[in-house]
Amino acid sequence: MTAISVRESAMHADRSFLGHPKGLAFLSITEGFERFSYYGMIALLVLYMTGQLLTPGHVEHVAGLSVVRPILERIYGGGAHFSNTQLASAIYAVYSSTVYLTPLIGGVIADRVGRTGTIIVGASVMALGHFLMAFDASFLLALVCLMIGAGCLKGNIATQVGALYAAGDTRRADGFQIFYLGINGGVIFGPMITGWLGQGIAWHLGFGAAGVAMVIALMIYLAGRKHLPPDPPRGAVARAAAKVDAPPMSGREWGALILLVCLLPVLALSIVGNNQIYNSYLVWAQANADLHFLGIRILTSQMLSVDSIVSVITLIGMVVFWRVWKTRFPEPDELGKIAIGCFFGAVGVACLAAGSALTPAGQKVSFHWLLAFHLLNDIGFANVLPVGLALFSRAAPKQMAGLVIGIYYLHLWAGNNLVGYLGTLYEKMTPVQFWLLHAGLVGGAGVAFVVIRLLFGRLLLPGQPAEPDYVLADAQKTP
Repeated sequence: MTAISVRESAMHADRSFLGHPKGLAFLSITEGFERFSYYGMIALLVLYMTGQLLTPGHVEHVAGLSVVRPILERIYGGGAHFSNTQLASAIYAVYSSTVYLTPLIGGVIADRVGRTGTIIVGASVMALGHFLMAFDASFLLALVCLMIGAGCLKGNIATQVGALYAAGDTRRADGFQIFYLGINGGVIFGPMITGWLGQGIAWHLGFGAAGVAMVIALMIYLAGRKHLPPDPPRGAVARAAAKVDAPPMSGREWGALILLVCLLPVLALSIVGNNQIYNSYLVWAQANADLHFLGIRILTSQMLSVDSIVSVITLIGMVVFWRVWKTRFPEPDELGKIAIGCFFGAVGVACLAAGSALTPAGQKVSFHWLLAFHLLNDIGFANVLPVGLALFSRAAPKQMAGLVIGIYYLHLWAGNNLVGYLGTLYEKMTPVQFWLLHAGLVGGAGVAFVVIRLLFGRLLLPGQPAEPDYVLADAQKTP
C-alpha cells in the first residue's frame, strides 16, 4: 500500500468532526470566509462604481478604462455612449459572468499541477484582488485577479470535499450539507459587515474587510493541509488509471444530452430576476425604496444579507414542503418544479413593479414590497437552481457526467451577461417597465419549461424504456 493510500484510508475513517473527517471543518470554514469576501465585495461593487469610482475626480485614474469602456459600449450598448450606471452594469456583467467560466480553466490546471496548489494560488490571487480594490488605478486589475482566483478555487475546493469520503460512504451527502452551511454563513454576514463598513463609513474599508476575510480563508486552508485529501495521480499514471472500457452512448443518451444543452438559454432567462439583485436592484432600491424594517434602517448593500437569510429559510422550507407533499400527492418531476419556480420568481419581480406603480409620486416604495419580492423570488430560486443541478447530474450520460455539470453552469455565465445588458436599459425605462420586463422574461421561461416538458420530457425521465422516434431514431440502441 502506498503512502497516499494509507493517508486516504486514515482520512476516510476519520470521524473527529461531528462524525466526519477533520478536513471537512477546514474546508467548510475556508469556503465560508471565501464566500464572505466574494459576496461582501459584490454587495458594494455597483454602488461603489456609481457612487464614487466612475464620478469625476476618480474615473480619470482608473487604468485601462479608456480602452475597456468602448468595448463594453459596443458589446452591451451597440456603440451608444454609456452613463455611469450603464457602465457599472456592463462591468458587473463581465465580472459576474466570467467567474462561472474560469472554474473550467481552474479544473484543467488542477488536473495538471494538483488541486491543493491550485487552491492556494487562487486564494492568494483573490486576496490580492480585494486589496487592489483600495486604489482607483488598479480597479480593473483587481477584478481580473478576483476572476482568476475564483476560477482556481471555486470548483476545486468542492471536489476536495467529495474526496474526503470513500466510494459509497453515506456520510457524503451530510458532509456537503455541512459544507454549504459554511457557504450560507459567509453569504449572510459578508454583505452585512462589508456593507456597514463600506457604505456606512468608507468604501475601501468594506473592500479591505473582504480582503482580510480572504487572507483568513487562506490561513485556515494552509493550517488544515495535513487533513485534506492528497492530490490524485497525474500525467501517465492518471491516463493509465483512466483507461476503462466505457460503452458507447445510446441514441437516447445523445437525445438527453442535446435536450439538456437546449435547456441552457431557458435557464439563463429564468435567473434574470434573481441575479439582478446584485446589480440594478441595488441602484433602484437606494433611490426609490424605504429601507426601514421594524424601525431599523437597512443599508442598500445589506439587502443582499436580507436576501440570503430569506433564501436559507425558503430552501429549507421547500425541502420540507415537497417531502410532505409527496406523502399525499404525486411529486412533480424536475422540469415541473423548475417551471413552478419560474412562475413564483416572475410574481416576485412583479411585486417590484406593483410597488413602483402604486406608490404615490415623491414617496418611497414600502419595504413590504421588497420583502414580498425576496420571499417569492427565493421560493422560485429554491425550485430552479438546485433542482436544475439535480436534473443535469441525474440525466447526464455517465460517459461525460463531469463535463455536463460544467456545461450546466454556463447558463449562469449567459444569464449574468443578460442581467448586465438589461441593467443598461434601467435609465431608459420607468421602474414599472423595467421590472415588468424582468417578470415577463422569467415567466416566459416558465412557459417554455412547460412546453418542453410536454413535448420532450420523456427523454429526461429516469428508466424510460423506449426512445421517441423524433430524436436520433437511427442511432444505436442499448438495452
